Amino acid sequence: MSRGFPRISRRRALQGAAAAFVAFGLLLWWLLPLGEEPPSGTIKFSTGTQAGVYQKYGEMLKDAFGKDMPALKVQLKDSEGSQVNVRRVATGKADFTIAAADAVKTYELEKGADADRLRGVARLYDDYVQLVVPRDSSIRSVAQLKGKRVAIGPAGSGVRLIAERVLKAAGIDAQKDVTPFSDGINNGPNRLKRGGIDAFFWSSGLPTGGLVTLSKTFAFRFVPIGAGLVTKLHDQGGASRYYRATNMPASAYPSVQRGATVATIAVSNLLITRADMDPRLTEWLTRTVIRSRDRIGEEVHSAQLVDVRTAIYTDPLPLHDGARRYYQSVKP
Repeated sequence: MSRGFPRISRRRALQGAAAAFVAFGLLLWWLLPLGEEPPSGTIKFSTGTQAGVYQKYGEMLKDAFGKDMPALKVQLKDSEGSQVNVRRVATGKADFTIAAADAVKTYELEKGADADRLRGVARLYDDYVQLVVPRDSSIRSVAQLKGKRVAIGPAGSGVRLIAERVLKAAGIDAQKDVTPFSDGINNGPNRLKRGGIDAFFWSSGLPTGGLVTLSKTFAFRFVPIGAGLVTKLHDQGGASRYYRATNMPASAYPSVQRGATVATIAVSNLLITRADMDPRLTEWLTRTVIRSRDRIGEEVHSAQLVDVRTAIYTDPLPLHDGARRYYQSVKP
């Protein structure tokens, strides 16, 4: 009898190994399209400023890409924001980036170099315009910024585009009627805290780490941007049609908003690349962006809004062929 035990153990071991092999094969079938080897090589990904959502999202995407495509090297490049990001991708200085739709359209309208090469990969989440003032400030509307010291964002940022247009809609020339500062989220909060400026504009997904940090040591509030200003923005034409009136949810910054929503403007963010980017690589990246939503969303709350049903709407850009291939593969 004792001689039978080893044979039974080996049989069970073989059965277990076979089951594990099948399970592993099914896992590979789910993760790897048609059993393909993951893409390799190097890509440059332009992100954003420190303390901003673009930067954090880019770091998290790099980790996700590394898990799905271990042989792919991702180089992250800091930037001042959307305008720089769009230009870098169009001119080949970066391969992928995140940029607001209005910045993409502005680049097209200004006939930026190689603008026709730009392609969409995914619509990600919305940026919300956040106009920040000290809690005890007398400023209650955009119109009351006239004559004030206002940070309107770095020259290459999406914030600068929106801030100048919002001010114009309120009848304010950003270069003549206010004292403009080029601070962004990396230094604007500290300058406001020190009393160096009266207000600053920021545009980003919710919440932004830099403002969460500021709320712990400084009392501030948000100035509403009403629907009337959005109508005037649309009257400006061009890229301004990508702005929509909305409310910043009370849950964005609970200690600041104290249960109240804030009227403001939103614009969609896009993951973009160029038409000449390898379709297979782009398909894999698109898949990772969609499938990593929940994991990244635990740290970058904006990522929770990424949805395969809306990701295909990358207006004003046509979809990249590789991204289209992915969306077609998961279409019900």
